[in-house]
Amino acid sequence: MLIKNIEQRIKINKVVSISTIAFAVFIVVAGFFFAYRMIEDSRKSIYILDNGVPVLAKQTDVLLNRPVEYKAQIELFHRLFFTLAPDDAYIKDNIQKSLYLIDDSGKKEYTNLKEKGFYNQIIASSSMVSIHSDSILLNMEQKKFAFFGKQMITRKLSVITRKLITEGYFDDIIRSPNNPHGVMLKNWRILDNEEISNQTKNSY
Repeated sequence: MLIKNIEQRIKINKVVSISTIAFAVFIVVAGFFFAYRMIEDSRKSIYILDNGVPVLAKQTDVLLNRPVEYKAQIELFHRLFFTLAPDDAYIKDNIQKSLYLIDDSGKKEYTNLKEKGFYNQIIASSSMVSIHSDSILLNMEQKKFAFFGKQMITRKLSVITRKLITEGYFDDIIRSPNNPHGVMLKNWRILDNEEISNQTKNSY
C-alpha cells in the first residue's frame, strides 16, 4: 500500500513537473513572440521634429502607396514639361528635370516641339504656359496610364486653352535624387492637344 502511494506521488510529481515546464516554455515563447511584434511595430514608427517637437508618424506599406506615387510622378512630369516661361534658361531647366522621369519618348517630343518653333514662340510672345490636371487613369495590370488635363497659354492680349490628353506606360526603377518616386514613364505620346478656347484679355 505504501509503495502504491509512493508510485502515485511520483507520477503526480512528474505530471506537475512536466506541466510546469511546458507552461514555462509556453510563457517564454509567447514572451519572445510579443516582444518581436512590439519591435516590428516600433520600427514602423517614425518621429518627425516639428519646430523641436517630436511628432509620431506611422510608416505604411510601400505597395499600398505605389499607385499614389505613380500618379504623383505622372503629374510631376507633365507639370515640369508643360510649365514654361519666356525664358530660355527656365525652359531648359524644367525640360531637363522632366527628362529624368521619362524614357527617350520625352526627348523625342521635346525635339519635335523645338523643331516646330514652339519654344521660340513662347519666348518671342512673352507667353506663360501652365497646365491643369483633371484626372489620371491607371491600368495596373498593363502598367499603362492616361493623363487628362488642360494647357493654358497666357499671352499679353489673350489666354488660349488647349485640351491635353496623353498616354504612356510606367515601370519601377531605383529611387534617386532626380527620380525620388522611383518610376520611369515609357512610350509616352500626346493624343490630343486641340484648342478649345481663345479668350481676349481685358485691357485697361
